[in-house]
Amino acid sequence: MSGRPSRRHRFSDEAFGPTLQQLMSESGVSYRKLAEKTKLSAGYINHIVRGSRPVPTNDVISTIAKALDVEPEHFREYRIRVITERLERLPDLVDRLYKRLSNE
Repeated sequence: MSGRPSRRHRFSDEAFGPTLQQLMSESGVSYRKLAEKTKLSAGYINHIVRGSRPVPTNDVISTIAKALDVEPEHFREYRIRVITERLERLPDLVDRLYKRLSNE
């Protein structure tokens, strides 16, 4: 195994915790090792994997992604936040999209 799951699947469709757990498993990275690489605590990482803490900020997601050799966009929540931030700057697009979705 190459340790690079993102090369096969660039984007995860799963929630943050399960995605992080899968990446750690596929890469053979323990909580302690990821903590060392990211300067986060192993306990905190365990909490976000289990979902007992909220999904971290995009800056923290980027740090975790770098440590696991994937792009931050691999995580669904990161992509949703980027889209939301961009949509907030495009109210006309939001209106058109909303109208289209509400007609389905």
